[in-house]
Amino acid sequence: MFGYIIVNKAEMKFKEFDVYHSFYCGICRELKRKYGVCGQMALSYDMTFLAILLTGLYEPQTRRGSCKCVAHPFESHETRNNIYTEYAADMNMLFAYYKCQDDWEDERKVWKLLYGKLLEGKTEKLKGIYAEKIRKLNLLMRDFSDAEKSKGADIDTLGGLFGKVMAEMMAAREDEWAESLRRLGFFLGKFIYLCDAYEDIEQDIKKGTPNPLKQKYESIDFEEECKTILMMMMSECCKEFERLPILENVEILRNILYSGVWCRYQAVREKRRQGQAAGTAEAE
Repeated sequence: MFGYIIVNKAEMKFKEFDVYHSFYCGICRELKRKYGVCGQMALSYDMTFLAILLTGLYEPQTRRGSCKCVAHPFESHETRNNIYTEYAADMNMLFAYYKCQDDWEDERKVWKLLYGKLLEGKTEKLKGIYAEKIRKLNLLMRDFSDAEKSKGADIDTLGGLFGKVMAEMMAAREDEWAESLRRLGFFLGKFIYLCDAYEDIEQDIKKGTPNPLKQKYESIDFEEECKTILMMMMSECCKEFERLPILENVEILRNILYSGVWCRYQAVREKRRQGQAAGTAEAE
């Protein structure tokens, strides 16, 4: 379920994208420092949003630097690091570990099983730092896994469970902003889960893997119903975001929430529309 919380680069200023990418590179450095190459392999743009959000909210001291990497060996990239890029890196590792478990349960991907074992060993030390958070996340992921296996689980139940996982990851501190961050994360998580189910529906039908949208897929209102639910989720998510007193990099965050999160959904919808149009033309 990675790859949805991204920027719409076409709608960004160059300077804003440079700042965004510097946080991404900062998280990459944290992953390498704490977890080695195994950690860097788990790097995702999704947690960059979390780092920028928490940095804007709490305004910690941020170190700026530059580095070269394997992906870009010939040019230096600006980096930004603080306590929240480190937190985002830790959550990135946990999320990647849970994703490996989910992929193994759903599709028996052996390499995900092996990679998950590596991540489990690397994240062992996090249990001492985030003991209560990891306890909650483990229980939520267990409930989520059980619900996915249940034939009666609907999209709202599964999306809600995944939303609770995202809610826990968003709330880095138990303070006056924790509830708003959890609500933001809850609705963002439901949005992500529905987007993922929407994107995978045809493949899951072919493979026989679980997908709570299977019963709705044949409905003539399938596309509009999915879009309506997604819009409701992001409306609530954005409402919580606007309540937070964030000034620093707020336009980057708005780009992600109001535009970027829709990029992959729109690409999938357009591809499906073209495929259906081509199929209709062949039938005629």
